[in-house]
Amino acid sequence: MLRSLIPADIAPPFARYAHGVAASEMGGIMVTSGQLALADDGTVPDGAEAQAALIFANLDAILREGGTDREHILRINAFVTGREHMAGYMAARDAWLADVAHLPASTLMIVSGFTRPEFVVEIEVMAALPA
Repeated sequence: MLRSLIPADIAPPFARYAHGVAASEMGGIMVTSGQLALADDGTVPDGAEAQAALIFANLDAILREGGTDREHILRINAFVTGREHMAGYMAARDAWLADVAHLPASTLMIVSGFTRPEFVVEIEVMAALPA
């Protein structure tokens, strides 16, 4: 069972995420490496929202391979190369989490860049493995 932690006696999160997540009766933890928006044909989509949508689709595949899914996400760490990319990333994240029963913890950081200049978003997740 996953439980989003959003205490009523502190300021609420800025967006669609929880301050923390508690996991009980789980079978373990899975973490991913940071994922960049590289399609299987080697192309990189333009814009933060398109890049984040591709990354989240790729994360779905990694989660499946690990025996879990987005319903078991505990934490999202995301990185963008500028404030102008935050809205696009957040739109893709919110769409990816739209049907999830609990909200994961989330951190979004602005960084100076990635391995190639066309990448503007990188995302990594931590998920619980169902018992």
